[in-house]
Amino acid sequence: MNEERARARIEATVRQVVASGAETGVQVSVIKNGRVIVDAVGGAADPATGAAVSGETLFYAASTAKGVASSVAHVLAERGELGYDLRAADVWPEFAAHGKDAVTLRHVLLHTAGVPGLPADTTVADLCDWERMCALVAAEEPWWVPGTRFGYHAKTFGFLLGEILRRATGQTISALLREVVTGPLGIEDEIHFGVPPRLLPRVARQVAPAGVAPPVPEPGSPQARAMPRGVLPDADYANRADVLTADIPAEGTMTARGVARMYSALLGHVNGVRLVSPGRLAQMAEVAFTGMDEVMGFPSSWAFGYGPGRPGGVPSRRGSAFGMVGMNGSAAYADIDSGVAVAVMRNRFTAGDFSTVTLIDRIVADTLC
Repeated sequence: MNEERARARIEATVRQVVASGAETGVQVSVIKNGRVIVDAVGGAADPATGAAVSGETLFYAASTAKGVASSVAHVLAERGELGYDLRAADVWPEFAAHGKDAVTLRHVLLHTAGVPGLPADTTVADLCDWERMCALVAAEEPWWVPGTRFGYHAKTFGFLLGEILRRATGQTISALLREVVTGPLGIEDEIHFGVPPRLLPRVARQVAPAGVAPPVPEPGSPQARAMPRGVLPDADYANRADVLTADIPAEGTMTARGVARMYSALLGHVNGVRLVSPGRLAQMAEVAFTGMDEVMGFPSSWAFGYGPGRPGGVPSRRGSAFGMVGMNGSAAYADIDSGVAVAVMRNRFTAGDFSTVTLIDRIVADTLC
């Protein structure tokens, strides 16, 4: 009965937010204890052509992909292929410049590595050039001694993590994603850092409401130094083929059902596939930092590669819920206690608008938790 209520209420909510104009196109997936409870879609994938959203539509999901990238690292650790205290400089010698030799994989996952900055003139073309970006990150002077402070590595996170994994394993982070996560789960075409060109027709077009522009960090501020104006995401940025097809692992493109299945597998609830042990899962979700974010400039909490808690603000036991949101209003997360994995994708690009995520999370909490 509760599952039927959850499905009916979420499907009604999807219809409502599309009809009201609050959303253009939406996907919602909810999986509980390995069973798909909700797989709801609504609205337009591309208003210009009238193409409708389907379950296979891929959505640019911004930083929601950071949770995917962190999961790749944790699965590799589970398989014994690397350790959290691996020093970046041991596999990436160039990174040791300016005294960064102590930075570890653990620091990267915790956003305490101290290298969130990029040159002010960084361009989108730079961002799409893996070797160029890794060279920029390796040459950066640290903002703090690794492990002593926390600051959101908005753009550099994916290059830090991806290059450490590439140097340690010999494979790109996209290849590792397919090998250890999406391949075993049968969702190779549903979660991407760089979208294969053959799948570009499946990507929803991001739409910016008229007269609404993403916020721009104050010039010279830590936020602006971490997110130069030339690479700030907006709808036009998210629709660029070079961005969508490049490995930029702090961002990504995915379906709701694909990323919800990944989180469900982390919980251990997908038949035949357990990505991590219960002990590692608890370690991943536990709050590791609470304090000031040196980049964003406000108090924050962080788990082991994820944002802790539920994105809709529904209370959960400390160390039970974990996941990531994207600045364009997407989200994917899991709750260990309830066995629930949830994902919400959208293509109305209004930065920081999590109203639909909040509505969905409250319904899930009311009916399934």
